[in-house]
Amino acid sequence: MDVNGLVAEGFEPVREAFAANFEVRGDRGAAVSVYRHGHRVVDLWAGTKDVDGTAPWEQGTAQIVRSATKGVAAAALLLLAQRGQMDLDAPVGEYWPEYKAAGKEHTLVWHLLAHRAGVPVLDRPLTPDEAADPAFSAAAVAAQAPVWEPGADHGYHAQTYSWLTGELVRRVTGRSIGAWIADEIAGPVGADLWVGLPAAQADRVGRVAQLDTPATDPGVLRTRPKRSVSEAYADPGSLTRRAFGAITPMPDENDPAYRAAVLPASNGIATADGLARVYASLIGEVDGGTRLFTPETMRRARTERSSGPDRVLVISTRFGLGYMLHGSASPLLSETSFGHPGRGGALGFADPESGIAFGYVTNGFRKSVTADPRAQALVRAVRASLM
Repeated sequence: MDVNGLVAEGFEPVREAFAANFEVRGDRGAAVSVYRHGHRVVDLWAGTKDVDGTAPWEQGTAQIVRSATKGVAAAALLLLAQRGQMDLDAPVGEYWPEYKAAGKEHTLVWHLLAHRAGVPVLDRPLTPDEAADPAFSAAAVAAQAPVWEPGADHGYHAQTYSWLTGELVRRVTGRSIGAWIADEIAGPVGADLWVGLPAAQADRVGRVAQLDTPATDPGVLRTRPKRSVSEAYADPGSLTRRAFGAITPMPDENDPAYRAAVLPASNGIATADGLARVYASLIGEVDGGTRLFTPETMRRARTERSSGPDRVLVISTRFGLGYMLHGSASPLLSETSFGHPGRGGALGFADPESGIAFGYVTNGFRKSVTADPRAQALVRAVRASLM
């Protein structure tokens, strides 16, 4: 497999791990980008633009990053708080009065970011068209009764995170969260990243699909998952199945209409460089210019707010304000890291201790939820490069 791009001196292990992702881990098309102290040190791409095609992946090829979008959505709320436009300790109903319904009047804004809001499911799932309708989806989640007392426990809000964060940003700014991210995050940073893909960018985005796990992959443990996890995903009535199925049927991720929708829990589209560049701006200046988070906002983002058994994922998870933290569920670079994976593929994170920002995107999704073996191989290679 021909690997294209650049690697700064000392980061050669990342190129080796990236090549191995194609040779033994089944990647079809992918890219990885790494920044250190605001400067790009890795920018690699290989394979095909479409998972089922032959056209080559190019430097500007972008892909859907699924839940890696959540970290970008979190940045929007944190930046509004940094600018004094939103109080993360205020009740959600202060900005969104309809949200006070059904026992949610004491839900705080930070509960949404830390997956403590208690509304990971909807009594009636939304169709893809309903999910993409901002007014309809916001009304549905506002009317939903929580399945636990808001703030008292945590569980991954796989899909409802879209409507919770999106409506809050709309209420505060008058803009969709996709437009706000374009104007206030991606634009100033110079990142190729969209939540709500513009038609002019559609040709840059490849087709995606689910891939089988190759038997040659040395990074996959040949053990069965815990029975509790398997049963949760198999049970249609479990919080796990209902949370991931809050949009039913599952949207076609190659459908232009889905890609154009604004769903900040699941349908962001980015280049690897765009994802890494946003994270680089959260911990320092990018190319000597823009920095988004102040040190205090960065500290708030990665301060642990949820930890332990996750009522949806049925494993132990750790969350700051909108970001997964380093742990067994989502191994990152170090204890100071914060970021977010996309189910079965993408990963974006920042590590203030080392000054590293990381982005990986792919057109082939695997069965993993929070720790894809291809992304993890690249993280290990970055760690080795820093030694």
